[in-house]
Amino acid sequence: MPKAKTYTKKSDQGKAWNRNKGSRYTVSKIEKKETVLIVCEGQTEKVYFESFPIRTLTVNVVDLGGQSKTKLVEKAKDLNKKHACDIVWCVFDMDVSRGSDEFQSFDSAILIAQQLKYEVAYSNDAFELWFYLHYHYTDQPSHRTFYYEKLSEFWDINYQEDGKCIGFCTQLYEILEKDSRASQAEAIKRAEKLHASYQMEAPHKQNPVTTVYKLVQYLNEHSF
Repeated sequence: MPKAKTYTKKSDQGKAWNRNKGSRYTVSKIEKKETVLIVCEGQTEKVYFESFPIRTLTVNVVDLGGQSKTKLVEKAKDLNKKHACDIVWCVFDMDVSRGSDEFQSFDSAILIAQQLKYEVAYSNDAFELWFYLHYHYTDQPSHRTFYYEKLSEFWDINYQEDGKCIGFCTQLYEILEKDSRASQAEAIKRAEKLHASYQMEAPHKQNPVTTVYKLVQYLNEHSF
């Protein structure tokens, strides 16, 4: 007579009394989500990145406020020590109007972050260059006031006064998604082209350049 087959209820799987070599069932492991820390220096950036419909990551976006770029990287390091994230992204821009001290801090921060194996999404001269590239390509060196003026025209607001308010910031991702004149895919292509054209220059001389496209691509890979 053949041996009677034995079965284990799913509710009993993994219980101490049921752990034996002859068990026909294995308990499937729940894959742990990769944890990501994004540190930035403004509300606009924080709210924008929090708006991505992330599916397969645990993302913590922290606004560290205005400070030197090297200080931002140092604080990112402190936060990472506490939370032990899988990936750290540092997001900051360079304000050309601040002069040589800003140039040195900008370049040093990028180098230090890279030495720590952190990812960097930097912009020269402003984070808003990334938004502008959704609409147009430019390879002309510009200051942030240029992007503020253009975004004011695109969105029919005073961007410098109202565009940075929390109420508007929370709508930015959706505005760019729904505006038929804007294209994230084109913004990525345009940003890649700019970045490639400045590869041999020190970061503070790369104007206009934004590597925010790299972070956007990464988040898109883990979004709905």
